[in-house]
Amino acid sequence: MPYDDTEFVDRDFPSPHPATASTVNRPSGAGTGRAPTREDLDAEVTATQHQLAKLREAQEQLERARSELEEMRRRRADFQNGRTDLRDQLTRGIGFLEKAEFEARRDAEQMARSLDGLRTAFGQIESLQEETWTDTSWGQELSRGLTVIDNARMELNSARLKWPVLDGLHAGQPNLVATPSSMGLADLPLRVLLRIGLALTWPLLLLGGTAIIVLSFALLRR
Repeated sequence: MPYDDTEFVDRDFPSPHPATASTVNRPSGAGTGRAPTREDLDAEVTATQHQLAKLREAQEQLERARSELEEMRRRRADFQNGRTDLRDQLTRGIGFLEKAEFEARRDAEQMARSLDGLRTAFGQIESLQEETWTDTSWGQELSRGLTVIDNARMELNSARLKWPVLDGLHAGQPNLVATPSSMGLADLPLRVLLRIGLALTWPLLLLGGTAIIVLSFALLRR
């Protein structure tokens, strides 16, 4: 069968005219058999400038769109990072405060019990009326009074161990009750200095007196 190249041609779509493609991007007057005039070149320059202006405007719009997208991306990152960071900090803060609240409530309950114990001890001490004792009951009342005093002292000492505020130690303040260990020797009264000196020297005095007595007995035996 002989080859026919017309079989592969779609006759519904005619092929473009060769002159149509040759006229693209050509100055006005090209292909007409004459050189372009100055007016033709001016028109081409003006058209090219309009196209460049449109391209610049489109570029500026794209630059603005890109800047807006970058700003939105940065804000989105700040939002996500801030939410994650604050979520972690709030979680830790809630845990710390819950623990502190539990400890504070526990301390408050213990302090309330200590306060009730001190009030009870104070009421028992106040109930001791020595003037009501009689000749027949004063011995029993004295024993009961001493028991009440011992119990009150134990209650107070127990509260002091739990709450340093009872000894004046509160919020970092120094002890309100001055002791020789917290005072200089120059600040101590004379009687306290004498007691300290006696406490330091009496073993030496006792040893010296014992030596004198032994020596005296030895001399008398001769």
